[in-house]
Amino acid sequence: MAGELHIDEPLDGVRRLVISNPTKRNALDHAILDAIASAVATAEGDGTRVLLLTGAHGMFSSGYDIGDIPEDVFAQEAEKLVAHPFTSAIEALVATDLPTIAALPGHTIGGGLELALSCDLRIARDGIRLGMPPAKLGLVYSHTGLRRFLDAIGEPRTRQLFLLGRNVDARTALDWGLVNEVVGEEDLEATSLEWAGELAANAPLSIQGNKRVLRELLRAEGALELEVEAQLIALREASFSSEDLAEGVKAFGEKRPARWQGR
Repeated sequence: MAGELHIDEPLDGVRRLVISNPTKRNALDHAILDAIASAVATAEGDGTRVLLLTGAHGMFSSGYDIGDIPEDVFAQEAEKLVAHPFTSAIEALVATDLPTIAALPGHTIGGGLELALSCDLRIARDGIRLGMPPAKLGLVYSHTGLRRFLDAIGEPRTRQLFLLGRNVDARTALDWGLVNEVVGEEDLEATSLEWAGELAANAPLSIQGNKRVLRELLRAEGALELEVEAQLIALREASFSSEDLAEGVKAFGEKRPARWQGR
């Protein structure tokens, strides 16, 4: 059963996008990702001033929905879902001129964390965990995704997050710069709406202009030679057909140590 994206307008000019996939801890599937991209595109022309992204059922997102893909088509289908350079949802959030907030009511893992990091601001509930599990799965992450983390939290923390593969708590994420604010469970919605209301009241031309400047500065710092970029894409694509990734995903779902083969 596909996940859903629920959309409402809790404040004038504020469009709230709520990820809902309860049987899979709000895992990101094609339906959810396409719905986010569509909602962002629609919002840019209908008077929306702010986008607020959050999750239902006490979760933000457990990441890309690759756990139930059949083994015989795993490499192809997993790569389609986690496509390079961006999923449509992440690309839309990065490119929009509208200010964006991610309100994290629960654990925020893998592709869910990159989705949150694609927003301008992040507010987390105290006590949640955030993490990047590629090293536990056997996946080479996209260079564009890694660049996003380097820009946000620097090299040492990015290495710690991706190479150790450990989750961190919300307070640690605040110290690192992964999130901007940590609040109690009872305050998350009120705080996120307060921030959204303040953003909606700010000068739109200023926000659009400053976001454009930030995008271009970050893009210039992250530019790669085309040949090098092609090599990194090939490295990532190869990981999707590796025996280790198939084993890592299976072991993760079965909550057991993976039996790595290095191939």
